[in-house]
Amino acid sequence: RPDDEIRMPDSKLALNDFEGIVELTSAMNSQYNNRTQVQELAREVLVSLFPPFILDRYPSWFATPFPEFSAKMCAWATVVGGTWLMGECEVNDVPEMNGGGKNQGVLVKRCRFLEESQCASICVNSCKLPTQNFFRRNMGLALTMTPDYETGECQFVYGRLPTEEEEREARETPCLMRCPSGGGMRSWHNDGSYGRGKETWLEDLEALAKLNGTNNNNGVPVGLACSLMED
Repeated sequence: RPDDEIRMPDSKLALNDFEGIVELTSAMNSQYNNRTQVQELAREVLVSLFPPFILDRYPSWFATPFPEFSAKMCAWATVVGGTWLMGECEVNDVPEMNGGGKNQGVLVKRCRFLEESQCASICVNSCKLPTQNFFRRNMGLALTMTPDYETGECQFVYGRLPTEEEEREARETPCLMRCPSGGGMRSWHNDGSYGRGKETWLEDLEALAKLNGTNNNNGVPVGLACSLMED
């Protein structure tokens, strides 16, 4: 798309080489020490993968009038289109959701991206947060992703906004023992700051309150829902 600004040189590896994705992601995280910049770059990549007419119409044609149907459709599309990146995954139910959450979740059984990058900071800033932000901002649909760093699983829940507590727990996840940077990537990202007066996630909450009213689709007050980890 002509208005996209992906500011990273491409990998020299073959297009079908998964290592190329890991290489690009590691380079992006190494180039930018402000985690918000990394998250926004990763979201731009997701935007570039979709035709403009889908992103222009999906929120008003599907996500807003048919949120439950949209959640199920996105769960199905995630399995169909994302298995090559994440590994084996399946659509599942989310019983804690209002209405039972039937077919509104996706369970990634062992995330290939996490296993290859071996870095919690890359997982959070290049996958979890950008993907949540993409679906909320560009598709008009809430999404909560919960990675399990012990098992390698990741649970997607469509139609539910993450809470502040959940996002802070993800942000504070200790570096993995096998991290190739030995914790250096986390320190690098924690040093970056735009120097803005108000926390970024608080600004997002204010925007969410205006767009979605006082509660998200899971009955959680919007004032407690956070889409960014950046302080």
